[in-house]
Amino acid sequence: MASESPKNVSGFIIQGFSDTPELQISLFVLILGIYLIILLGNLIIFLVISCNPHLHTPMYIFLLNLSLIDISSTSNILPNLLHILLTQQNNISFLGCMTQMYVFVAFAASEYFLLTAMAYDRYVAICDPLHYIARMSRKHCAGLITAAFTGGFLDPVPYLVLISKLSYCASHLINHFFCDITPLLKLSCSSTFSVELLTYIVGTLLAFNAFLLTLTSYIFIISAILKIQSSEGRQKAFSTCASHLACVITLYGTGICLYVRPTTSYSLERDKYFSLLYIALGPVLNPLIYTLKNREFQSSLIKLRQRGFFLLNHQCHLIKH
Repeated sequence: MASESPKNVSGFIIQGFSDTPELQISLFVLILGIYLIILLGNLIIFLVISCNPHLHTPMYIFLLNLSLIDISSTSNILPNLLHILLTQQNNISFLGCMTQMYVFVAFAASEYFLLTAMAYDRYVAICDPLHYIARMSRKHCAGLITAAFTGGFLDPVPYLVLISKLSYCASHLINHFFCDITPLLKLSCSSTFSVELLTYIVGTLLAFNAFLLTLTSYIFIISAILKIQSSEGRQKAFSTCASHLACVITLYGTGICLYVRPTTSYSLERDKYFSLLYIALGPVLNPLIYTLKNREFQSSLIKLRQRGFFLLNHQCHLIKH
């Protein structure tokens, strides 16, 4: 069979969860509920931080950007999955597939880098509090955020170039619910060695370096906390980084479940559910982790809600008169 060039590939078919037709409606309701929770939780964080100047500190600015990543990354995948589950229309263009893959990897990498920057912020706050304002100035904070997004959006460019040049001469059915790198490579009839090598080297280096920097920050943080004499002081210091640590554990934990397993345990069907967990768990939990015990945030949320009710009542009063 002659090889098709990528230019002749008009698109792909995303299998989704069609192998379990009896679960289609249940999955649609579940994923819709998860997506709405993600949107609501992260939009609340975005609005509260944006509208309250007292929360324009490095920690909350980082959190605002984390919420933007969570909204954007899930909106790249879940609405299309909901459309497939509801209508069974599972075609995606070649350009649409490449775009979805690029955006997925870009936001995933950006999140790892941003959480690393947040770990550095907590390190400075606990280990060098006297110089915190100078070391985490608006300029430095903006620089860390820019570096996180720049690194994240540059990371998938080599994959995009190489994968878009592959020949897809076999089935165009992607055994997944979105365009991910591994399922796409399985469809190619040309050599995928260079892509796999690049994925292994770059992915391992970036993830390992981000993990190593985060781990180093927490080694210093824990060491500094243990040196605090009073138990109340230790508890207060730990509470300032507990939310971030929970987010880190969630991200790396789901990432390890998905990507760091023996090859004998790999299953495309099982990986769909691991991928869904990886994509949705962090964005669902992050707003809860950061807001449940954060009195400053809750106070700002109450003020924003009261302001909203006041404006609504004022508008109703004007309409009546």
